[in-house]
Amino acid sequence: MKIGVVGASGYSGGELLRLLDNHPIFAASYIAAGTQAGSSITSVHSGLLSYSGRNFEATDVSKINACDLVFFALPHGESAKLIAEVKNEVKIVDLGADFRLSSAASWEKYYGGKHAGTWTYGLAELPGNREKISKARHVANPGCYATSISLASAPAIAAKIINAQDIVVVAASGTTGAGKKLSSSLMASEVMNSLSSYKFGGVHQHTPEIEEALAALNGGEVKISFTPILAPMPRGILTTVTSTLTNTSLTTTDVHKLYREFFQNEKFVTVLPEGQMPSTSSVLGCNYTQLQVAVDQHTNRLIVSCVLDNLGKGAASQAIQNANLMVSLPEETGIDSLGLGA
Repeated sequence: MKIGVVGASGYSGGELLRLLDNHPIFAASYIAAGTQAGSSITSVHSGLLSYSGRNFEATDVSKINACDLVFFALPHGESAKLIAEVKNEVKIVDLGADFRLSSAASWEKYYGGKHAGTWTYGLAELPGNREKISKARHVANPGCYATSISLASAPAIAAKIINAQDIVVVAASGTTGAGKKLSSSLMASEVMNSLSSYKFGGVHQHTPEIEEALAALNGGEVKISFTPILAPMPRGILTTVTSTLTNTSLTTTDVHKLYREFFQNEKFVTVLPEGQMPSTSSVLGCNYTQLQVAVDQHTNRLIVSCVLDNLGKGAASQAIQNANLMVSLPEETGIDSLGLGA
């Protein structure tokens, strides 16, 4: 298949190129990067030696329209401008936020500007989503934090064992989650040996996305209080989700069984054995997610720990998982390798 990658000079775009190089069906024939057009791909992504001799092309709608499927890896608000000119028959996976939300009011509050519309939400592990993705021509790839928090919360929400309006999240992400835009707060001398919160006070843009995804399981309103943390590492997310249990008799073993059964047929989600904690290094460079659960009987709260790679399951490999489903390939095609860590 003729595949395009628009926004290929960014971190997610580079990860897409790396993964597509090993995909048996998808070939990245059109590789565009607006600000880097004309530059060699290896001058930006030095590890992608198989792309030696190829340059980034300019963003050109006519070339996008010549593709079978296109990945858009652009900053939020940029995809919609281009996609309005793309033929409907071109299949698209958008890694940006432009089409994730169903609420125009939430888009305006958290992102600003006009809401572009709503596409099929590409988190296949949530009940009913896989079938919708398989039939879709346009899919909105979830945000990295949203993927982690939604997977950590979904089994408890679906089983109604927690108060869906009392979910507290603290999550730490590597610096690639902020993209390549120059910022003094992302300089190595500022980030190394330091942790800091950002978008403090419930203003992170993934908040409405998570609430919408989980509300579909709950059949009612979901509220989360989300505090993100910038961690001194390039990639990876560690999420801790706590919520009030509605049943005081539940034990860790009970909830662990519930989570195992919920994800028992999901290749890319692993509920670790009781007592084994997830680590970001274990999922580095792959599409896998690891979870652990515990019941804090002292406070009657459920605690869930979740890790994933923000450039993998949080972006590029999840986008390929969605694209596989959209063209009736096994969803693990080209992305079934394990993580690189211990």
